[in-house]
Amino acid sequence: MAFMEMAKFVLLVLCFYFFSCGISTRPAVVKIGAVFSFNSTIGRVAKVAIDAAVDDINNDSSLLPGTNLLIQMQDSRCNGFTSIVQTIQFMKTEVAAVIGPQSSVNAHVLSQFANELQVPFVSFSATDPTLSSLQFPFLVRTTYSDLFQMSAIAHVVDYYKWRKVVAIYSDDDYGRNGIAALGDMLEERLCRISYKNALSPRATITDISKMLARIALMESRIIVVHVNQDFGLTIFSTAHQLQMMSKGLHAYDTVWFIARALEAFFRDNGTISFSKDLSLHSFSLEAITKFTEGQSLLNKMKTTEFDGVSGKIQFDSDGNLIHPAYDILNVIGSGMRTVGFWSNTSGLSTTSPETIYTSMTSNSSENQNLHTVIWPGQTSIPPRGWDFPQNGKELRIGVPNRVILKELVSKDPDTDTMRGYCIDVFTAAIHLLPYAVPYKLIPIGDGIQNPNYTDLVQKVASNVFDAAVGDITIETSRTKLVDFTQPYIQSGLVIMAHTKEFQSYAWAFLQPFTVGMWCTIGAFLIFVGTVVWLLEHRVNDDFRGPPKKQFATLIWFSFSTLFSAPRENTVGTLGRAVLVIWLFVVLIIKSSYTASLTSILTVRQLFSPITGIQGLIASNEPIGVPDGYFEKHLVQELGIQKSRIKVLADAVEYTRALELGPHNGGVAAIIDERPYLEFFLKAHCQFSTIGSELTNTAWGFAFPKDSPLAADISKSIIALSENGDLQRIHDKWLTRKGCSSENKEMDSNQLHVSSFSGLFLLCGMACFIALLIHFSIITSQFIKHYTPNDPIAARNTISGRSFQDFLSFFDEKEDSLKSRCKRLELQNGGSEAILGDNESVTRGTRPREQPSKI
Repeated sequence: MAFMEMAKFVLLVLCFYFFSCGISTRPAVVKIGAVFSFNSTIGRVAKVAIDAAVDDINNDSSLLPGTNLLIQMQDSRCNGFTSIVQTIQFMKTEVAAVIGPQSSVNAHVLSQFANELQVPFVSFSATDPTLSSLQFPFLVRTTYSDLFQMSAIAHVVDYYKWRKVVAIYSDDDYGRNGIAALGDMLEERLCRISYKNALSPRATITDISKMLARIALMESRIIVVHVNQDFGLTIFSTAHQLQMMSKGLHAYDTVWFIARALEAFFRDNGTISFSKDLSLHSFSLEAITKFTEGQSLLNKMKTTEFDGVSGKIQFDSDGNLIHPAYDILNVIGSGMRTVGFWSNTSGLSTTSPETIYTSMTSNSSENQNLHTVIWPGQTSIPPRGWDFPQNGKELRIGVPNRVILKELVSKDPDTDTMRGYCIDVFTAAIHLLPYAVPYKLIPIGDGIQNPNYTDLVQKVASNVFDAAVGDITIETSRTKLVDFTQPYIQSGLVIMAHTKEFQSYAWAFLQPFTVGMWCTIGAFLIFVGTVVWLLEHRVNDDFRGPPKKQFATLIWFSFSTLFSAPRENTVGTLGRAVLVIWLFVVLIIKSSYTASLTSILTVRQLFSPITGIQGLIASNEPIGVPDGYFEKHLVQELGIQKSRIKVLADAVEYTRALELGPHNGGVAAIIDERPYLEFFLKAHCQFSTIGSELTNTAWGFAFPKDSPLAADISKSIIALSENGDLQRIHDKWLTRKGCSSENKEMDSNQLHVSSFSGLFLLCGMACFIALLIHFSIITSQFIKHYTPNDPIAARNTISGRSFQDFLSFFDEKEDSLKSRCKRLELQNGGSEAILGDNESVTRGTRPREQPSKI
């Protein structure tokens, strides 16, 4: 009895041990389904890889011990319906996972079965970026999404400064969704797909040939091909020779991936069990079962990671393989070489992604780099990415046929060709292009009035014309329709008015300075002369004498400093300092006067009563405009009354209106674009432009949106500006010969007080400081001279002194004062010797001398 109890106990312990170890949960065989096309390029490689992987796993005792994988393969025959039927058959055989689907098209349908039956589908080739893990949680991809591939392509396009590409894609979910992702990536880099061509899954070689011939007629020369491998082999005849499809080793890693996930699943006591799905009974699909713990196996798959033959197998939070990377190959004849790499962290780089991931560094957008590529034609110069269609067609360029100011652009009646300033600029820019551009200039207009330029721009936007060349103003509304080139001339609004030539007269020498300036100079002459007289009066005989003589000396000394050093010498330090500073100020004033007077008398001057837009607005006089074009701008933005605006048709009316003037039925000024007025002024020297431009606009050539030719023409215009040709063309057509090209008003050459305020301030401060020091010294001497030693007597003496005493003291020559003081000291010294030490005798004050009259 005790033995039986012991046996039961041991059996119980063994059962508990085996169950706790999970050995009983491991089945002897795990069925795995596989659905793909055996005869496709990928399928042939995948079949070999899957068989090899199953053999390696089953012979590996460390993985799935006691359990063998059994792969059941079905040929989908590249048919969606066949794939669906075979998948339903798999569900009847209780498979734990399915390898497939092979194509992205079938993945969208079969993933619905995976979600419903909770059987993980593991695809090694479905790259459609719309197969998200959020919508299809039971679809696991062991290959990279096309989202990363398209990002890599967009990086390459942007790296070589290509702006437009042509896309060839298969007409299915795989092709359409991949190209949609490419379009998004290109737009992020300001690039775009200019043309898309969808290939039917049943397209023949003839269809493909016609497609390529059609694309050859387009301007874009960058073609992105996104098709399945069968189409790719046809389009790229060298793909098979380069074995570009040999990297089907993803299929091999897929089997190992499932095996490792199953191992982790079994270690957590997972079981392969199925149950009836009651929701399928109504469809007569009772035989199909649902994987009970399919969600658990799926979770293990998402956390599985290992190093496979195709690289690191690990998933991010979105269910995508981490570290997507591609090699960038340069195909040269029948060979190839690697010119760089792309990864989602480093972008384009010559360093392998594995090295970058290991060093935990990343390439910034400024460090994007590739090795030199050998392009078709055996050249290392990157192609510009576009070319003119090879169909013999010329660019249709619309050109306005102007009726007035024909020098700008018009049709020559003798040669029946277009000519003018705008045509010369365009022709010069075309000649600088590194390639030939066939074009035809088509005149627009009825020859009676100037054409509507907005309509011309609209025709370019509508592809009626390939471009528009002429005096076309770049406006905000027009930039929404077309692309403009770099401006080739500024065309802001300016004011033109009647001007008169300045005539010299008897008092022209006063013109260099304003009245205020002359008054200031005179005042400072008297002021500086007075200051020097005050500083020199007590020490310099040249500044002493009778009052009439001193006044004459002051006036003479003041004005003589304008021309040369004064005859009177200065002996005091303060006087000399003030005089040096004043002579420096006089030197600057004399030099400025000479320069201004020379300009006034030698340069032809034009002046007008109108000084600018503000004066014109305030005058309330009529203003002329061409064809009413700027009427809205003047009324709304400048606040000019509509009744003041007078529309003028041509140059004849311009001349007549300005000659008549505002009080005789004419206008005070005309507002028009600068180039138009420059042409008009070539033959009308009596008029001139006034002030600066009112608006900041320019002319440019119009091209359709995203036209690469617009960018190249802009570069040519910049080159013309740099080498001086643009200015030479301007001078040929617009320079006024024999006339002054701009108004130089008389006031502009006059010098104002503000121009010399710093010098006058410096001189004034020097005079003030010198006077302050001088009078401080005199006051100290005055107090010392008239103050007795007795404090009480000193207070009485000071209070008794008057301002008249101070003036008398100031007028006395300093040498005389010193001599008198010396005599008094000698006299006082003798008295003290006689008196001895008798302190009761009070010392008297100094005798007062009668001061001399001033």
